[in-house]
Amino acid sequence: MSLARKFAAFSTGLTVDSLPEPVVEKVRACVLNGYGIALGSHPTPFFRVAERAVLAMDGERPGGATLLGSGRRSTVAGAALANAALFHGRAQEDTCGVAHFGAILLPLLTALVEHGEGAMEDFLPALVAGYEIGGALESAYSARTTAAGLRASPLYGTVAAAAAVARLWRLSEERTAAALSNAASFTGGILQSFGDGTDEWRYQVGMAGRNGLAAATLAAHGSVSADGAFEGKSGFARAFVRAECDVAAIAGGLGKDWSLLKVTFKPYPVCALNQTPVRACLRLRDLLGTRGSALRTLRVYLNPTVVGYAGMDKEGPFQSISGTLMSTQFCVATTLLHGTPTIAHMAQFGDTAVASLIPRIRLHADDALGLLACRLEAELEGESEPLIVRLDTDHTEYSYDRTRVSALIRGIGEETGVAQRAYDHIERFAAELPQAEMADVLAAFKEIQTAR
Repeated sequence: MSLARKFAAFSTGLTVDSLPEPVVEKVRACVLNGYGIALGSHPTPFFRVAERAVLAMDGERPGGATLLGSGRRSTVAGAALANAALFHGRAQEDTCGVAHFGAILLPLLTALVEHGEGAMEDFLPALVAGYEIGGALESAYSARTTAAGLRASPLYGTVAAAAAVARLWRLSEERTAAALSNAASFTGGILQSFGDGTDEWRYQVGMAGRNGLAAATLAAHGSVSADGAFEGKSGFARAFVRAECDVAAIAGGLGKDWSLLKVTFKPYPVCALNQTPVRACLRLRDLLGTRGSALRTLRVYLNPTVVGYAGMDKEGPFQSISGTLMSTQFCVATTLLHGTPTIAHMAQFGDTAVASLIPRIRLHADDALGLLACRLEAELEGESEPLIVRLDTDHTEYSYDRTRVSALIRGIGEETGVAQRAYDHIERFAAELPQAEMADVLAAFKEIQTAR
């Protein structure tokens, strides 16, 4: 049986009752984080750019799906694109490996359910289908595809989106497999925008949702789609990974090795791979404050994948937040000088103190460190031995429960002027899943629409 069909069999069989309680609870945390980060992203400019593009392409549609940042309405596909830019605005969306499925799936499924193109009872299983199928591919292949310059979020997120829509619509196994095969043909996304410090990546997640919706819609209307889309001679694995597709290994983990349980959240508005360097620098900052010695040089040791990721090992100059949040040197320097990084700190492209510190910071690859681990070695004036800070962090450190997610998003709301009652609405929505009311989500976003 092909991988598309194995994925489809798993997806169509998902029900709330069949899911382990830890998976259901993690979905609730992902939902709360996704909507909460989107609320706190309202000051960022990316939604407005995407909204203008959507209205130009799809037009304003009375009775359409809500563009959550403004309250205007357009097509479901348009809402998926514009709203994803809002969910991605602070770069604090959830992370599954190195892919950001929440910023793709939540805007898309929200628009569909609001527009009456899916039942609320299927919202949670549809989310699980997206995370698990996208996560299975990400786990198997992202190390190789990332090294080749492909971004995991759109590459695997388009397939995840198709899986989620197919499950929301309760498509048959055959039509779900067709949707996934279509998505394998419609997917892609490169990393160069990180290297150049530009904003294409802000919109890639919305395009993944939009393309996944098209893949499922075509399947629902009878598309004839390649059964070997993933493992075939010219299929997904050979084209993007340059490798054979191990169908048995990838499908064998479904329903056992839950991708959702590996999803992490970001305490700071920087790249997921810079979260631990920031934490390590906060600790180093405290230590430096007690010693009174000036910093001469700082060596930052990271996993080779992190050092080689586009935009990470970059000294500037910087012209956008897209550049600063990716640069480990900028994140480290601004943390050492100013403490916990904020969006305002990340926008200080002309900070002369940060610019003068960056040349003293060097990144080094260390195979012994995990993807989210970090070691700092600080050489201090007048001291012969380096000051060392090491954090052997893995995904569990950032796998927050709902209580911790609530504290995170409400703190962002205080920073960005979002009324706390907005969070009451999304807290209730997450807690009541799968019997939640989409009206709570829409009411929450009316708070930022009013503020704007």
